[in-house]
Amino acid sequence: MLPAVRRALARFPEPVRFLLNKHRELIRFAVVGGTTFVIDNGIWYVLKLTVLESKPVTAKAVAVIVAVIASYVLSREWSFHTRGGRERHHEAALFFAVSGISVGLNLLPLWISRYALGLEQPSVTALTEHVADFVSGSIVGMLVATAFKYWAMRRWVFPEAGARPESGPRTLRTATARERRDVA
Repeated sequence: MLPAVRRALARFPEPVRFLLNKHRELIRFAVVGGTTFVIDNGIWYVLKLTVLESKPVTAKAVAVIVAVIASYVLSREWSFHTRGGRERHHEAALFFAVSGISVGLNLLPLWISRYALGLEQPSVTALTEHVADFVSGSIVGMLVATAFKYWAMRRWVFPEAGARPESGPRTLRTATARERRDVA
């Protein structure tokens, strides 16, 4: 663990430190999700408001592709950095398959709201339609997809805990100490 992180954690009471340490993989996963949410929406709006103004779906597709690639890199190198157990190409293929399923799970509540429950104009007011879209698409859909994705990443994409050694200064210091013992 980096010294700055260790100092920041030391400011929390012991029960909070315990929970943060115990659930650090989940917390990192949530940070990656928040980061890719910002990447996705940032790129989408920039494209939608500039070069792809007449093609918002294409703009969203480009944004999602960039966000999923960023999510893979951040998940592999940070959220699940000690997990592995698969060859890199299998891991990447499974990651993108899980991400595709997650997109479907994210869209499903919105589809149900709009088409199965009929919460769209002219059956309901514009305000009701927008609130239903937000709740079903941005809240329920995101929560369902995120829960599935976290479970699937641990289960299939990065299945083995401890498959890759922790990287960073701590590993380097440990290796150096071992080398000193071996030499002596």
